[in-house]
Amino acid sequence: MKSIKSTTRPTARKGFGNWPTPISSALIAGNALQLDELRVIGNELWWLERHPEQAGRVDIVHLTEGTQQACLPREYSCRSRVHEYGGGSYCISCKGIYFVNDADQDIYFLTHDAHIQRITQNRDARYADLTFDTYHHQLICIQELHCDNNHVENSLVAINPDDGSHQVLARGDDFYASPKLSPDGSMLAWLSWNHPDMPWDASRLWLADVSSTGKLLASRCVAGGAAVSVFQPEWSVANKLTFIDDRTGWWNLYHFDGQQHHALYPCQHEFGLPQWVFGQRSYSFIDEYRIVCSFIDAGTGRLGILDTRDGTLETLETGYNSFSCINATADTACFIAAANDAFAQIVQLELASAKATQVKSTFTAELDPRYFSAPRQIEFTTRHRDKAYAIYYPACNPDVSVQPDQKPPLIVITHGGPTACNNAALDLRKQFWTSRGYAVLDVNYSGSTGYGRQYRDRLLGQWGIRDAEDCCDAAMYLADAGLVDAERLIIKGSSAGGYTVLCALAFHDVFSAGASYYGIGELEALAKHTHKFEAHYLDRLVGPYPEMREVYAQRSPINYVDQLNCPVIFFQGLDDKVVPKEQAEMMFTALRDKGVATSYLGFAGESHGFRKADTIIACLQAELEFYARVLDLPLDGECDGTLKIENNSEHGS
Repeated sequence: MKSIKSTTRPTARKGFGNWPTPISSALIAGNALQLDELRVIGNELWWLERHPEQAGRVDIVHLTEGTQQACLPREYSCRSRVHEYGGGSYCISCKGIYFVNDADQDIYFLTHDAHIQRITQNRDARYADLTFDTYHHQLICIQELHCDNNHVENSLVAINPDDGSHQVLARGDDFYASPKLSPDGSMLAWLSWNHPDMPWDASRLWLADVSSTGKLLASRCVAGGAAVSVFQPEWSVANKLTFIDDRTGWWNLYHFDGQQHHALYPCQHEFGLPQWVFGQRSYSFIDEYRIVCSFIDAGTGRLGILDTRDGTLETLETGYNSFSCINATADTACFIAAANDAFAQIVQLELASAKATQVKSTFTAELDPRYFSAPRQIEFTTRHRDKAYAIYYPACNPDVSVQPDQKPPLIVITHGGPTACNNAALDLRKQFWTSRGYAVLDVNYSGSTGYGRQYRDRLLGQWGIRDAEDCCDAAMYLADAGLVDAERLIIKGSSAGGYTVLCALAFHDVFSAGASYYGIGELEALAKHTHKFEAHYLDRLVGPYPEMREVYAQRSPINYVDQLNCPVIFFQGLDDKVVPKEQAEMMFTALRDKGVATSYLGFAGESHGFRKADTIIACLQAELEFYARVLDLPLDGECDGTLKIENNSEHGS
């Protein structure tokens, strides 16, 4: 393991933005491993690893008897592109692994002796949420068929693994997810929803009997409906169907006995998640009655054991505050977790002793923890006299002393979604900034997950307004408290967060610079040209289109460039199908032509979310240099001074 330590003398005085730090862009890119889709079968663990140094390639890793083994040859990458965001891209059978290959989106089978067989050959189809039905020898999954004239059809299908043929199990709804077969193979549960709803707005839970030939009989809706979101159907070993829904305004756990629903633990905690990707797991059965579950309490992740017999929830003190991919056996819980001082990692937790063992971490180098800024949860009052939330990271570096009257520049981070939720898990991309002398503020603005449905619904019809206002109010909250430099406030975000950035800059006069990662500048174009999954997302966030076309124009920053007078840098994947590159290019061109300092970096081979190491490095270095030059901060050693800034006569190009 490589050790990275400071070589700088303590108490050196450096300008904000130029503090000496071992946290470099190369360090981040080289340790940007991502872990996902953890599976536990008996004593064996399986998971996915995304490698930036391999152009974002995703491998399947197997752990057995203490030995980890990468499973896929280098020419394969396990990634689904259903809904463009994917997930649920592999499953395990007794004979091997079924997985979706990124390059062609077909399903392949990897045997235990490393032989690979192609199962499907359909250039127009994509697959996700794979589950293997041993009783009927079929692979049940979601199929997304891309037809002529840009028509996309989603359905629930069963695939014969011997010849790749398939039968449609359910069709007619716009979207399907989460097929879960009962332990005895006699019933199948799944979710569906329709435009204009997103799955966190309204979805339905279906249940059907499975015939001897694998077909579905007597399908019936057993939960969900208008204004109720259902999440993660699951079966106990005794064939009891469990699920999460938010009928009370909070995603809580329920049991369906065939006739009625029973709330397992009514509370104001969020046990569910917004279904941006397939295969998410926030709970898992230990045995017939006990469930290991993760939940969000006032924006903080927790882990507990729920006993369904008496409705008690025992919170487990694990030291972590972010959890995903929950799996359980009779004596062990396995999950991916992180904490204020711990990078995301796979953890095995012995339930009897509460002893936690790290299996795999996303960060492999040793780094002095004194360079880590400790997050602080803050609550602030918005201009609407209601509460909103954020996580504050002070500038932090053990090698630098700061005079009491000196205030750091602030970077406000707006998450995507906009239903996502920032957490306080240790993240080198935030520490990259704080260790250089920037303060960072993660804002969980109105609309964020983790605070109940009422908080999430604040953004309905208000996207581009409440989110931007909350970010402005959060920044001014810190400035008024004397914690940051009010003249050097920066805002950055990606995707939907990039839209919030541009709205905050176009419609408010708070920030001095911004960074938009594959953000949205023109809503009408997005409504007309985005992919199926989000084709009607704006119907609720803004209003139905084209009926409210005028509102779309009023909420589009591209139409208010005359009001946008501060520098902005744009980053864009040229293969992005979610937010096409034209969105960033329109904004960049408009600002350049106006004479506002701006820069644009487009990356070939990158889609929605950057995955390549070279891209990660280039973005961090360019963003750092951009802020330094437009805000008159000292250039950091990461900057080579070559960034092209258009029409910036004051600071030079």
